[in-house]
Amino acid sequence: MKKSPIVTVVAIGIGAALFFVLGRFVAIPSPVPNTNIALQYGLCAFMTVLFGPVAGALIAFIGHTLIDFSYGWGIWWSWVIASGVFGLLFGFASKKIKLADGEFGKKDILRFNIAQLCCHLVAWGLVAPTLDVLMFAEPANKVYLQCLVGGISNIVTTAIVGTLLCLAYAKAKPGKGSLKEEK
Repeated sequence: MKKSPIVTVVAIGIGAALFFVLGRFVAIPSPVPNTNIALQYGLCAFMTVLFGPVAGALIAFIGHTLIDFSYGWGIWWSWVIASGVFGLLFGFASKKIKLADGEFGKKDILRFNIAQLCCHLVAWGLVAPTLDVLMFAEPANKVYLQCLVGGISNIVTTAIVGTLLCLAYAKAKPGKGSLKEEK
């Protein structure tokens, strides 16, 4: 189903704001410094399935930028870019999921979770740590540990939060052809 550009822009704004709120105020500290267990990637994945790769990239990029800015330590561009990469890649990887039509069955759950796992692995196993080393001259062992913990927690929380949001949406949305005319 084709979305209006206005609807997509509004979704990006709402998605980025919710990404920020979840990442800033609902983050759970992990044992690794400067690394939180984040719930916002489940929301991002859900909205990305509905609004596509550009929306997913912008929701994550803008939301993560706002999170970093609000903490006052400066914007950690390597992780912001990795968040945007996750949203973009997941948007392409989840194109076959027809959540907007009210469909989210077992195959979709599997597709959703394989896609998010692969996209998080690229974002947190490759993009973020490599950019940390290149942009900030961070020690590789430190950033790979941070990204390992962040990536694993993002995979788990996206599997839980993202899957539940998609299931709830699909259940609440009437399926294609499910409405009958009353006589």
